[in-house]
Amino acid sequence: MLGVSKRRCRDPQPVLTIGTMASINDLPNNILLELFSLVPARQLLLHCRPVCSLWRDLIDLVSLWKLKCQREGFIPKKWGQPVSDWKVFYFLCSLRRNLIRNPCAEGFEFWTLDVNGGDEWKVEDLPGDHGRVFPNSHVKKYFVTSYYTCLKSQLVDLKAEGYWEELMDRTRPDIVVKDWFAARQDCGCKYQVCVQLLSSGHVPLGTFQPDPVAIQQWSDAKWREVSHTFSNYPPGVRYIWFQHGGVDTHYWAGWYGPRVTNSSITIGPELT
Repeated sequence: MLGVSKRRCRDPQPVLTIGTMASINDLPNNILLELFSLVPARQLLLHCRPVCSLWRDLIDLVSLWKLKCQREGFIPKKWGQPVSDWKVFYFLCSLRRNLIRNPCAEGFEFWTLDVNGGDEWKVEDLPGDHGRVFPNSHVKKYFVTSYYTCLKSQLVDLKAEGYWEELMDRTRPDIVVKDWFAARQDCGCKYQVCVQLLSSGHVPLGTFQPDPVAIQQWSDAKWREVSHTFSNYPPGVRYIWFQHGGVDTHYWAGWYGPRVTNSSITIGPELT
């Protein structure tokens, strides 16, 4: 059976011998790091790291987590941006996705219709009457409001999405919120959005609520993006509440209010 002889302190090239297979700990550190880089991250921390001091020290190395980031395509091999904690960076990259469900109007699943005035919320196909093509060709539909206020919301449970309490409280990664809205060309409207960071008791710890955007009749009907980044917020954030909507300003029966789609909430580093 092929085995690996024990290393001497000054012998960087272990000699392969035929005999009983040695302990895995007799492998060179660089080989162990390669093996660890293939193990799922949570298994590394929960099951591998407690095995012995050697494994603990190797798993805590910056080089391991940088290698895992490269293997999984989070960063290119030539990455020049500074990273304060590669382990945290890896987990934030692995968790990063849009936390808003059904952002592009495939029905109303996952949305709470808080206010459903006029002829109520509706889903329409892009570009819609008197509308414009959306900048992203993958987006095919939008939500549209009516002649009395229409508001809908989602509540994101961060723990359920994989963001454990210590990660959020110690790291407090950037939380980026984006939304897209547009008016019909033939009708004026008013768009609004509100996003809150909430504690476990649903106490607001941060709020983004810009003034409502009024769009006049016979506008260019272009899609506009609104964006906000929460940084340096207090510890204790456990939920994110997102609400948007609006109303048409001519009170016409039907669906002449603002159109919204492609909403997003992302957490962590912006990967390019």
